Amino acid sequence: MPENRFSALFAEADAAFNGTYKSELDKLTGLSKSEIDAITPGTEDLRVYSVLIKVVEQASKENLSQADLIQNIKDLGTVAVKIAKKIPQFAALL
Repeated sequence: MPENRFSALFAEADAAFNGTYKSELDKLTGLSKSEIDAITPGTEDLRVYSVLIKVVEQASKENLSQADLIQNIKDLGTVAVKIAKKIPQFAALL
């Protein structure tokens, strides 16, 4: 693909989606709106879900340790923890 103004964004996305937490990120992005709404209905959960995905993407891209990622998820609050627990690999650690 030729270089363009979005090349850096594609490279970042590739790094995140092919990084350390690829499997978890795939499962997290695969959660349905109804699965998320079952945790806490309303718009707050979708906002937290969006931030949670960004946190996992960043951790994957940077090869962050599991302990650091789990702490970052906990720092997002109880809604983020509940959403993350939908992913078996995270549920075992949270």
